Amino acid sequence: MNIAGIIGGIIFMAAFYGGANFYIGRRIFQWLKFLFPQLNGMMYTITFLFFVLSLILGYLPLPSPLKGIMSWIGSHWMGIFVYLLMFFLVVDILVLLGGLVRIIPTPMPQTIRFCASLIAIVLTVGFVSYGIYNARQVRTVTYSVHTKETTLPVNMNIVLISDLHLGAINSEQRLKSVVQNINSIKPDIVCIVGDVFNDDYNAIRNPDGVIKLMKSIESTYGVYGCLGNHDGGNTFDQMLGLLEQSNVKLLNDEHVVIDEQLILVGRVDPSPIGGFGDLNRNDTTEVLASIGDTDMPVVVMDHSPSGIKQYDETVDLVLSGHTHRGQISPGSLFTRAIFTVDYGHYQKDANSPHFIVTSGAGTWAMPMRVGTKNEVVSIALR
Repeated sequence: MNIAGIIGGIIFMAAFYGGANFYIGRRIFQWLKFLFPQLNGMMYTITFLFFVLSLILGYLPLPSPLKGIMSWIGSHWMGIFVYLLMFFLVVDILVLLGGLVRIIPTPMPQTIRFCASLIAIVLTVGFVSYGIYNARQVRTVTYSVHTKETTLPVNMNIVLISDLHLGAINSEQRLKSVVQNINSIKPDIVCIVGDVFNDDYNAIRNPDGVIKLMKSIESTYGVYGCLGNHDGGNTFDQMLGLLEQSNVKLLNDEHVVIDEQLILVGRVDPSPIGGFGDLNRNDTTEVLASIGDTDMPVVVMDHSPSGIKQYDETVDLVLSGHTHRGQISPGSLFTRAIFTVDYGHYQKDANSPHFIVTSGAGTWAMPMRVGTKNEVVSIALR
């Protein structure tokens, strides 16, 4: 994308965010003014702008304590913003339609406008509250995958996790539940398919605690990982150091043989935010060709399911994350439109690889999940 395109995109996003917040702020002010006629407009505007700008201030190079506070407020505001905008639009459209078919009298009574706004606000509070609670939970889902007849039989229990986003709100507290779920499965191998970090290593409050938890993962043949798009940037070397200290074996377009039973491949993500230094994704054909002729099943870790067409019958199983399944409703409508498979198990035909895409074990941006769950995936490969 050229510079003009980038600038144009930034201007469009700023205009949309500003316009949407003006609409939301005005609707809330009208609702509050009905309850409190003496409400000071200037004080309200300053307070509302604080929440609006917190989303931006959290990304600026502020002192750590202030940055943490603004990130916490901004992350929550993002989810609140989404649902306020959605529900205000819905009730306003319904009110408009009601006026057109003369169900609602003209001029419209203020009580109707008040009740419509009340419904939008109550729904937002309900969805956001549930989303915050649900984002603290971690469940386990299971799949059974049978390898092709052309490969040697295998008996391997694989655990798949993705998108921990360490450094994001509540990520370090949730890691304990994730590790407990993994260990309860008693896996043969653990595959972490990217976005271990949330762009910035320094956002992790207790790196030593994270390392201790990660090292406590119990697995017969070890813990392996690949890079996701949020695992790069200025603190990339520190991220690599934490993974090494945590006994996570990172595979960068490399493969390993697990107990002479299967071949595990780890891919480099093609779109790192901030880059992976000198590390770039190699051509898929070259990566798979480096394996050579083998009768062992081939399992690939590739953070994003966007490259689904890159894999052919030489691969048995591809493990991905990235999509979060949209994270909050109706986000899954968009991920389903973008990806061939945005969640769950998929196989085009009997000769094609199996694909399993997880919704992730953590949250990005908003510390909320509505209509989706954090999960640890247990796969019986037979």
